[in-house]
Amino acid sequence: MSVLPHTGPRSPSERLYVGVSGLIFAASVAATIGWGLSMATMGGMPMAGGWTMSMGWMPMCGQTWLETAGSFLGMWGVMMIAMMMPALMPMLERYRRSIAGPPMASLDWLTMLAGLGYFFIWSLLGAILFLAGAGLATAAMASPEVSQAAPLAGGLVVLAAGALQFTAWKTRRLDRCREMPGRESDRIGTTSSAWNHGLHIGLQCCLSCAGPMAILIVLGVMDLRAMAVVTMAITGERLAPDGSPIARATGAAAIGTGLFLIMRAALGAA
Repeated sequence: MSVLPHTGPRSPSERLYVGVSGLIFAASVAATIGWGLSMATMGGMPMAGGWTMSMGWMPMCGQTWLETAGSFLGMWGVMMIAMMMPALMPMLERYRRSIAGPPMASLDWLTMLAGLGYFFIWSLLGAILFLAGAGLATAAMASPEVSQAAPLAGGLVVLAAGALQFTAWKTRRLDRCREMPGRESDRIGTTSSAWNHGLHIGLQCCLSCAGPMAILIVLGVMDLRAMAVVTMAITGERLAPDGSPIARATGAAAIGTGLFLIMRAALGAA
């Protein structure tokens, strides 16, 4: 289990950590909901093949590609904080307890650096996803054939992501992400070790969440309902005493959804 049991009253530093983390989480949830509702009111662009492309992948009137990328990454960063904080907080609390005796001010600073390192990895993933999504959106707008193939491709991605949840690879990634004991070099209590620890747990988390995040991207990055379901799945498989059944349940649901999307795409193309 990745969370050490808390056996006594929290110190002032621990209470500050929990309070600040809670405020950041609440603010990110509010911002994500606001952003999602705003995107919903904007609608999307109807595409050949019977699907609708989110305008988040393309420049709006008067926007440059750089501005569009900045808007997407800002949205992505806030969304990742909202989605990952419930699972990250116990991991960072465990990290705080593993560091040998720094002053409390240093402990808070090291915890913040580890958190920043963690979300830096997610930001890099967001940049990669934007480049891929914008490229696919541009290709779909330029080619009716690409656009018509998109629904089937999306269904296949969801199907594959669901199957991934049943693999030994997923189990190993989930075990690493859940345990995350921290290497000896991460417990030295230095700025570089805290940053490196954040990068390490961020990378392991991205790998563990590959399936659920692929499902979210296909169903709609800013779809609040899909986001809530994926967040509960990720948090559950990370924090439950045994996360494997939750991972497999998520996989089964994704396989069913993928088959439905594939069938709908096939019927639409007929």
